Amino acid sequence: MQKTNRKQVLQIETFPNPFPGRDYTIEMECPEFTCLCPKTGQPDFATLYISYIPEKLCIELKSLKLYLVSYRNEGGFHENLTNVILDDLVAACRPREMKIVGDFNVRGGIRTTVTVEHLAKKPAKKKGK
Repeated sequence: MQKTNRKQVLQIETFPNPFPGRDYTIEMECPEFTCLCPKTGQPDFATLYISYIPEKLCIELKSLKLYLVSYRNEGGFHENLTNVILDDLVAACRPREMKIVGDFNVRGGIRTTVTVEHLAKKPAKKKGK
C-alpha cells in the first residue's frame, strides 16, 4: 500500500462514547479538504463525507479539522489519501464501522469519487450458545 510522505501526522483526539451500548451513526461533512496533485503540485479540492458507528471512542471535531488541514501541503493520489485518512481515523477511535467518501473536484475534465470502508471484526460466537 502506498503511503504519503507525511513528515508528521497530527494526533486525532477522541472522547468517550456517551452511549457505547447503542449503535448510532455520526456523520461529518468536510467541504474544504485540500491537498496537492502529486503530478503537477497544483491544489486539489474535495468534500470528505465521514460516517461511523462508534465503539468506545468518538472523534473530537477540532482535532479532526486540524488533521485534515494538515493535508493542505501534502501531495497524493485521491485513492491513496482517502485510504490513509480512513486508516488514521480507524486507528484513533476503533469504530464498529466507518465509511469515507472523498468527492474530489474536477481535474482534467474528470471528477473522482473514492469510497473506502472499515468494518470491525465481530467476535466469533461460542459453540453451543
